[in-house]
Amino acid sequence: MQKPGVKIIYCPACHWLPRAAWMAQELLHTFSEELGEVALIPSEVAGEFKIDIGKETIWERKRDGGFPDAKVLKQRVRDIISPNRELGHTDR
Repeated sequence: MQKPGVKIIYCPACHWLPRAAWMAQELLHTFSEELGEVALIPSEVAGEFKIDIGKETIWERKRDGGFPDAKVLKQRVRDIISPNRELGHTDR
């Protein structure tokens, strides 16, 4: 069975690559066994920042009001790829 991948789509003109890379690092560290990849994709749309798993968008900057903190991001990823997994202190 193929492991799911995460796409982090960010606006390069807004200089959001460091934020996207940090989020990718957090996800790869936490879900090293469950994820097949985390891709950083520069957007052609100004101001775009969104995170997808497969065809589902789990975070969209305009829709969700800014950027997710690590806790929220990990919980949303976990809820899709491994719903029964506990995240330790992140769940508290």
